[in-house]
Amino acid sequence: MYGNLNLASLFLGLLAWGLPMISLMRDHSKATNNWMILSLISLSACGISLVCQILYIYHKVSVGDLAALMDTMYAVAIVSSILLIVTILLNAITLNVYRKAKTF
Repeated sequence: MYGNLNLASLFLGLLAWGLPMISLMRDHSKATNNWMILSLISLSACGISLVCQILYIYHKVSVGDLAALMDTMYAVAIVSSILLIVTILLNAITLNVYRKAKTF
């Protein structure tokens, strides 16, 4: 079960990046507010992805697998930071594009 946390984290991270990209590829001249919902879902997916990683780390600590933690924590910290930064940037770009298109 705990191995599925990594898969869920990966899926949610890809979802967090994919939704703003889908929103940016749409026709901006149509007056819709769907981009706000997609951005909210994107940020939520990013947060849940990070929570999955925290739960997986907690599992490793509780079973005492400190060697695995020491081997992977640097990569997990870097990738989690990249996930958060890119998600925020993509959603900020989406906000800027739709604000200029005045489709609030």
